[in-house]
Amino acid sequence: MTISGSCRCGQVTFETSCEPVMTSACHCTGCQKMSASAFSLTALFPSERFVITLGVPVLGGVRGPTQHFFCPNCLSWLFTRPAESDAFVGVRSSLLGHAERYAPFMETWTRKKLPWASTGASVSFEEFPDPREYPALMARFVGKG
Repeated sequence: MTISGSCRCGQVTFETSCEPVMTSACHCTGCQKMSASAFSLTALFPSERFVITLGVPVLGGVRGPTQHFFCPNCLSWLFTRPAESDAFVGVRSSLLGHAERYAPFMETWTRKKLPWASTGASVSFEEFPDPREYPALMARFVGKG
């Protein structure tokens, strides 16, 4: 199975060879500003199963241990490599083919959530969940329960 995606202009394309291990919406003010929306959407994939197939993304956003990658032409926010783990890459769900398949299972930073924003997520956290909670959350996501 292959899931493909691209930036808005199509100059950067990517694909993964597996289903996401988690989907989420983040309500932090950084994501609100970078996405110019109420939250950012993410589909989390194992890094070794994610490949850029066209173009060369550039670093953007706030420079730090967590790296945010963008298209150098249209400046679409493509994906994030979290500081906590190089094992995963967080791809912006709306850039994937059939984006409707990647509704957020989890929402984070709800204490920064705009009062009218709604995601339909199954689980919510005021900030990020403790990293030790992720294996159980991923297992619950895969089981969709």
